[in-house]
Amino acid sequence: MRDEADNLIASQELLQEAAKLHGQGRIPEAIALFRKILAMRPEVSEGWYELGYLLKAQGQYEEALDAFAEALKRGVKRPEEVHLNRGVIYSDHLRRDDAAACELKAALALNPGYVPALLNLGNLHEERGEREAALNAYDRVLARAGDADNTHQDLCLEALARSANLRPPTDIDDPILAQLQQAATTAAQYGHVVRANVLFMLGHSYDKLGAFDQAFDAYAKGNRCLLRQTGRSYDRMQQNKLVNAMIDVFGTPTEIVLPQTSTVAPLFICGMFRSGSTLIEQVLSAHPLVTPGGELDFLIRLAAEKLAPFPASVANVDHARDAEFADQYRAHVAQLFPEGAKGSYITDKRPDNFLLIGFIKRIFPNAKIVHTTRHPIDNGLSVYLQHLVHQVAPYSSDLVDIGHYYGEYRRLMAHWKALYPDSIYDFDYDDFVRDPKPALARLFAFLGLDWDNAALDFHKLKNTVKTASYWQVRKPLYASASGRWRNYESYLAPLRTALLEAGIEPRELL
Repeated sequence: MRDEADNLIASQELLQEAAKLHGQGRIPEAIALFRKILAMRPEVSEGWYELGYLLKAQGQYEEALDAFAEALKRGVKRPEEVHLNRGVIYSDHLRRDDAAACELKAALALNPGYVPALLNLGNLHEERGEREAALNAYDRVLARAGDADNTHQDLCLEALARSANLRPPTDIDDPILAQLQQAATTAAQYGHVVRANVLFMLGHSYDKLGAFDQAFDAYAKGNRCLLRQTGRSYDRMQQNKLVNAMIDVFGTPTEIVLPQTSTVAPLFICGMFRSGSTLIEQVLSAHPLVTPGGELDFLIRLAAEKLAPFPASVANVDHARDAEFADQYRAHVAQLFPEGAKGSYITDKRPDNFLLIGFIKRIFPNAKIVHTTRHPIDNGLSVYLQHLVHQVAPYSSDLVDIGHYYGEYRRLMAHWKALYPDSIYDFDYDDFVRDPKPALARLFAFLGLDWDNAALDFHKLKNTVKTASYWQVRKPLYASASGRWRNYESYLAPLRTALLEAGIEPRELL
């Protein structure tokens, strides 16, 4: 009995130490310590939950699922929260949407009013194009908005914003606008990000009604909220140094062609955010020889974590290391598509992979790159009008920062295209929406794909789309987004000036 008591005390002390390591951001050490604790006392259900949470944060998704399963098996408190975490892993990281739906429904079976699971279920329905099911989930959230025991009032405001997108106002006197205005005021008590979400949806609602002054006012307030939340985290000088380093490290083209070990080749779709990458992936997905991979974060995580400081860490070419990275990438894709990818290509449409093209060509020398382009002011405006996470796009809430970043992006792309002119194809969004068939025919020729009329019916696909554009790509092609900047022209002088200072030709801004 004394040994048992000693073990209990020791495990409690270790749990406190593990929690401390977690709080300090020392995640691998915290994981190792939780494993040690659980080897001693596997019945500690909360330890399994914490281990699962940390493994998820490290991108070890299968291991996280196993840890969460152990937590459930051993009677963890708040099991609905564990099912929610499993659902998020299946949906956001492993693309197993049926499994995600099962986990979210399991959470709701335990707690029918569990707001986070309802909100995530609604989002999953939206990604799958299931409008009415999504609305039903959001309405169930909104039904709890006034409940005194609801500790997720902030998520009720998010549900209001999402339902307003699916049931947009029909005129300027529509009550939904007043609800969103009131919600924007209420949201202040829940933090800047919650308020920003509501303000962005208010902006979208006004935009759809053609009330562009009111729309821009809401968007500007939303972006100011985000800047207050994160601080002005975009460093123009640092971005300039990063691009200079990329150009220096990857100064010459890759000459060694590694053997291709898979019949399905990765196809990288990249460029500025909001430049049409989701649309072109959806179009290509309609081709029988293309599997849509969505926004894969493998390379970005690799550069930011295992290869830090990047690109200095890969200044010296190491072919064996590059081959290992290629194998790891393929293994990651195989984990996402355990039944195998179809055809000739699997797409990776993470837009900011444009930063890594030199590295991509090191590990996949035969890789083809589709570079999506768009009118610079339209592109910059679309970035400003979309709530992008500042961890990914810290420039996105300031028009001058957007213009500066766009200039650095164009400078780096000019370098990549000089190195790999036959591997990079510029796909112009504006040309595509004006006259889709010839634009697609040229793209198919670049990819060595035969023409398929199904590509023009991309909006009829019953697939899952994991980006903010999931409803846009379910509509037939429309050209209204080209030239949209003219609706907001009186507000865009800072963006125009920044683009000109970044070296964009005046003729491109007409």
